[in-house]
Amino acid sequence: MQEVTVSSRRSPIKVSSAIPVQTLSGADMSQLGIQNMADAVRRFAGANVRDYGGIGGLKTVSVRNMGAAHTAVSYDGAPVSNCQAGQIDIGRFSLDNVAMLSLAVGQNDDMLQAAKLYASAAVLGIRTERPVFDDDRSSAFRLMVKGGSFGYVSPSFRWWQKLSDRVVTSVDGSFLRADGNYPFKLVNGKYVTTERRNNSAIDSWHGEANMYYSLPEGGELQLKGYYFYSKRGLPGAVTLYNPVSTETLWDKNAFMQVKYSRRFSPKWEFKVQGKYNYGWNRDREYGPQFTGGEYNAVHKQNEYYLSATGLYRPLPELNVAFAQDGLINTLRSTMIDCPYPDRYTSLSALSIRWQRRLFTVTGTLVGTYITETVKEGDSPHDIKRLSPGLSVNVQPWQDEMLFFRAMYKSTFRTPSFNDLYYFRLGNRTLRPEKADEFDVGVTWSRSFFPAMDYMSVTLDGFYNDVTDKIVAFPTTYAWRMVNFGKVHVTGLDVTLATALSFTRGLKLILSGAYTWQRAVDLSDRDAKTYKDLLPYTPVHSGNASGIVETPWLNVGYSIVAVSKRYYMSENIPVNEIAGYAEHTLTLSREIDLGTCHLKLLGELVNLTDCQYDVIKFYPMPGRSWRLTGTFIF
Repeated sequence: MQEVTVSSRRSPIKVSSAIPVQTLSGADMSQLGIQNMADAVRRFAGANVRDYGGIGGLKTVSVRNMGAAHTAVSYDGAPVSNCQAGQIDIGRFSLDNVAMLSLAVGQNDDMLQAAKLYASAAVLGIRTERPVFDDDRSSAFRLMVKGGSFGYVSPSFRWWQKLSDRVVTSVDGSFLRADGNYPFKLVNGKYVTTERRNNSAIDSWHGEANMYYSLPEGGELQLKGYYFYSKRGLPGAVTLYNPVSTETLWDKNAFMQVKYSRRFSPKWEFKVQGKYNYGWNRDREYGPQFTGGEYNAVHKQNEYYLSATGLYRPLPELNVAFAQDGLINTLRSTMIDCPYPDRYTSLSALSIRWQRRLFTVTGTLVGTYITETVKEGDSPHDIKRLSPGLSVNVQPWQDEMLFFRAMYKSTFRTPSFNDLYYFRLGNRTLRPEKADEFDVGVTWSRSFFPAMDYMSVTLDGFYNDVTDKIVAFPTTYAWRMVNFGKVHVTGLDVTLATALSFTRGLKLILSGAYTWQRAVDLSDRDAKTYKDLLPYTPVHSGNASGIVETPWLNVGYSIVAVSKRYYMSENIPVNEIAGYAEHTLTLSREIDLGTCHLKLLGELVNLTDCQYDVIKFYPMPGRSWRLTGTFIF
């Protein structure tokens, strides 16, 4: 029988999952004109991205307002960490080689994941492209050049090579530069002036190499090498009569990771991962407030990571998995009174899933043990904790894609090295910040007529209880990190997606997400901020997008909107930040040149030239454009 290939579009919403999972494919991100990782994550319901402005500004993500330190980032299955800051700057990840981006609240359905991902409140998963060869070819190349407003230029390349029937490799590299000096309006009472952002330039390099080896006895071995370098100005806050910033940040990050996976039998699967990660950054700033007129600090991090996970199926309806992680983290810094800490972490995760017809129950138990040594002063107390989790998923009717789900998960985040040891600010007696997550939802998907590929809807109500929150608190002589906060977060996430396929190659893809939430401070009944909204937590946020695919031209349009919020703890008018809506229009066309393929993409970002702040005093760019040419051969 002659081989037949059937292609279809998969729904971006996982309706059968017991926990909320959202995805974005690389193709969809391109057609929607998504420029960077932060723009992509903003499309996920429940995700709150803190963006300090411009291409080089720091960008962190918090899910359902539990804080960025509670969100793990996974890069091709291996956790990404930063023990110094406790949170990941997602702005350093390129989208050029990303095949799929996902956001899971709780943990995803992969029982072979690392224990560190089991231990996190939410996981942002980044999966890069894997080599695929057509027409018996043994190699494939891609060249891409991007250019746009504010001096933006970014060339990149990709090389896929098949070395044998069992070995394939890929190499990716990219460069980015921009001056970032975009205009903005400065309001001072009745006076409005046009200013330009300064100290926003960035130069960055990214390189990555992968090898995939299919072992003769079954299973696969994957090797990855990664390098990132950037030099960027940190534009700083725009305050009246003082718009100048002199701070510069250099970053270097390199890691090597290896993964071996094998299915020994229908009952046994195994995966082991190892990783070495090196991080280096330098922070320099000039000003009269510093001794000698200059601040200059260098920080170095090392991480040694090993993870092993086994999966056993004693019965067809019962899966049991156990994951064990071991980590060593070190920090060396030129800062005053750096104690040179070494952190040793053991994470154990037991997961049991029972599935009987239309009913699935998954239980997890994560055990954590952390101990630290320092060269100067007292060591923090050891951390020993068990964290349970439970999820239930019910499908009432077998012939209907309708699911009801519920989840509970207990997690915590360990104080970062900065929380514990930062000069004058650190506190070595800090306790872990605890969080309890609750989620109840319903998901539904079906097709109503032949032209409809799918229509998927999810509705999730959630409640988060965060205690022993780690905050900077004023003391007699200086600010100091303490366990003071208590936060309750109540909210609702709604997502919708549909795709329609018409005749003559015409397709329409629509999607949207909406989040309502109230994250309130319950730390001190006598404080003015009691039951006030947390800073930078909008009550309403959402996005909508549409893509029209035709044989001649593809058109994408998207809107991201956020309601008003407050940048200080006290919810008074003077602390209010206005809401905004950002519109993006994209046009793309693919041209077949025989053995080669050319794709042209034009983007108009912030179509209405809306001026807004994500972080107060850090204005975002107005209207901008970008052109991209991609040549595949």
